[in-house]
Amino acid sequence: MPWQHPPSKYVPVYVLTHSPPKRGAGWPRVLSATLVMGLACMNNAVAADADKAPFGLSWGPVTSVPRPSMADREGNVTALFYFDGQAPASGPDTQQVVLEVCRDEGLQQVIWVSQPFPEAELAAKYAPIYREGVRRHGEPLKDPRPDTVLWPTSRTLLAIRAAAGARKRLIMIATGDRYETCSAAHEIATGHPASVHTSALLDP
Repeated sequence: MPWQHPPSKYVPVYVLTHSPPKRGAGWPRVLSATLVMGLACMNNAVAADADKAPFGLSWGPVTSVPRPSMADREGNVTALFYFDGQAPASGPDTQQVVLEVCRDEGLQQVIWVSQPFPEAELAAKYAPIYREGVRRHGEPLKDPRPDTVLWPTSRTLLAIRAAAGARKRLIMIATGDRYETCSAAHEIATGHPASVHTSALLDP
């Protein structure tokens, strides 16, 4: 399960949060373009523990993070992108991982996006993740959005969303306990809460 083990290459956080990050298409635009993201190891997946972040990381202030493929900052949040094949975005079913690091609260969200799957393969990819979430955290709550469930105690969300070519992706999002504080500060700085970015990804 790749997300349970810390990657081998790290970069000091201050390089990413206190100096201009390398910019690509822009954080909100990149997230919207990918449509769906989440967190899991698809072949042997488990939901994140409430007090632990995935990939061997911890919620809150961190001194180093895996070196990202790309970084983008908006307001008080720096989004670190890891593309397919670069730890922690490893595993055959992984397309992308995003870490959201808040200026004051540290790491507060981990987003994982799967590769797109044909409809016929979706159930086999979804079932192990759902079962492990139930084993660890009990039955989830059904979110008002379609094809979305939530484990409130672990602050973990699992969703299915459409992808190009009549395929589907799985989203998992794990959130730290200070994310709402970070999101509120983001709204003061930018005019919208940080949660807008992930909410857009979950639009049906």
